[in-house]
Amino acid sequence: MRCPKCGNLEDRVIDSRSAKEGASIRRRRECTACLYRFTTYEEIERVQLRVVKRDGRSEPFERKKLAAGLSKACEKRPISFDALEKAVDEIESELESAYGREVASHLIGGKVMEKLHALDEVAYVRYASVYRHFQDIGEFIDEIQSLERRGKPSVLQTELFS
Repeated sequence: MRCPKCGNLEDRVIDSRSAKEGASIRRRRECTACLYRFTTYEEIERVQLRVVKRDGRSEPFERKKLAAGLSKACEKRPISFDALEKAVDEIESELESAYGREVASHLIGGKVMEKLHALDEVAYVRYASVYRHFQDIGEFIDEIQSLERRGKPSVLQTELFS
């Protein structure tokens, strides 16, 4: 690791700790030449996911877009930034493990809807209105009534069927 102060390539690790709930390692380093201390993070290099759009185009998966969509749906709702970040992490992990290198955009939308349904029903309806292209108030009413019939999933209840 190159020292950010003097550019020397020799350093020693002073301390290593788990970070981001075990997803990365935080290392405290010291340059052997100038004794400058700095921090580095080591993470698993992920395979770049590609999103296949409805028209067949393919583009790189952008975590920022996913976070922006969730954030927009949750605007002015009592949902913490940490809860949104956790949802984005979970969605990204689920997509990588279930679909490998390519995932259809509608599957991402479905995952987002699942997470929002568990987080906040108002945010869920907001996202659904855009995702499903609601055209009139009747579609909103139908979605809200289906929400009432389904109920909110319990965190303690395991999923029997997938």
